[in-house]
Amino acid sequence: MAPSLLKLKRAYEEPASEDGRRVLVDRLWPRGLSRGEAKLADWIKDVAPSPELRKWFGHKPERFADFRERYRQELASNPAVQTLRHLDGPATLLYGAKDPVHNHAVVLLEFLKNMEAHGS
Repeated sequence: MAPSLLKLKRAYEEPASEDGRRVLVDRLWPRGLSRGEAKLADWIKDVAPSPELRKWFGHKPERFADFRERYRQELASNPAVQTLRHLDGPATLLYGAKDPVHNHAVVLLEFLKNMEAHGS
C-alpha cells in the first residue's frame, strides 16, 4: 500500500467516510469505546509494541526517542507488519493514546512509510 493512503486517528474520534478501512493497531481495546462506535474493519493487535515495551514506555514523552528505536527493532521482525502493507485502498490506523505525537502509531506509520520508500 502506498504510504500516502495511510493516516492516523484516535480511535475515539468520529468515523468519517475519508477514513477508508479503519484498523485498530493497539494491543488493548480502547477504554469506554464500543465495537459499534469504533466501526473497525480490522484489529491487528500483534503489530502493537510488546507488553514489556508498552509498560516501560508508559506514554512518557521523555522516553519517546528510546521507545521509537526499541519499537522499530520489534517491527523489523514482526510478521504483522506485512498484514498492514497488504491492505487495499486508503486506511486509517487507529490508536487509543491521548498524546497524538508520542505514541506507537506514529512510529508504526513512520516505519511503514520508510519501508515503502526503500522498497522493503
